[in-house]
Amino acid sequence: MNRSLILLLIFAASCSTFFKKKNERVLARVYDDYLYESELKGLVAPGTLPKDSLVITRSFIDSWVRQRLMIQQAEKNLSGSQMDFSKQLENYKNSLTIYAYENALVRQKLDTLITEEETQNYYDANQQNFLLKDNIVLVQYVKLPLKSPVARQIKKLLNSDASDDKTKLSDLCEKNAADYFLDDENWLLFNDLLKQIPIKTYNQEEFLKNHRDLEYQDSMYVYLVRFKDFKIKESVSPLNFEKERIRDIILNKRKIELLGKMQEDIFVKAQKKNVFEIY
Repeated sequence: MNRSLILLLIFAASCSTFFKKKNERVLARVYDDYLYESELKGLVAPGTLPKDSLVITRSFIDSWVRQRLMIQQAEKNLSGSQMDFSKQLENYKNSLTIYAYENALVRQKLDTLITEEETQNYYDANQQNFLLKDNIVLVQYVKLPLKSPVARQIKKLLNSDASDDKTKLSDLCEKNAADYFLDDENWLLFNDLLKQIPIKTYNQEEFLKNHRDLEYQDSMYVYLVRFKDFKIKESVSPLNFEKERIRDIILNKRKIELLGKMQEDIFVKAQKKNVFEIY
């Protein structure tokens, strides 16, 4: 074969590699590995500013180049046995296969209905596991503009448990309050309340023991607070503060039992059919 023909074949092979994706713009090259524009599809979210898009794109290309350079360097310096990942890949594939099957089984078979009785029974039997790490409160509060004409009325309604007064309070807060929280059945972390109300205290426990109603004002607002109840950290957490956690615990327990039973059923059936042997 003459020299010209050999050079032509080499050039044709290299061109074939470079243009293996016809009409596509090449963004980067590392040896014989090419990054094409289509590989950036979905990288930049719609609505992203052009200058931000450019930063994201450049960062991706830079990372791609650096990764390919590292791969090239590693392949030059690692032995064949060091680069044999067949066992790891097989184990990873097996793990993913089992994980996908178990997830499908859980979606199909797991009973997610949890009764109030189950929740109560679990709570009663495991109260030692439900000790509070922080102080919590049952509280209502209203944040009003400093000279609000309804402040006195709201303060009176806030201290009433009558159903009609609760309705009136809610209506007034909706129309006049800068912020408010009237749910007195769900517990809040006291630290979360302090983010909303500028209460100054160096001893939370003492403060909660000595305050039921609070009126406080700053340069812009007046804050009306009513503490209905409180629990100190390291005491037993109330049930309705732990319901979601208990639900997750019960569901996880059911999931483990379901998967354990599935594995045992598969083993027993295979054993009866004599499809495996242990030597």
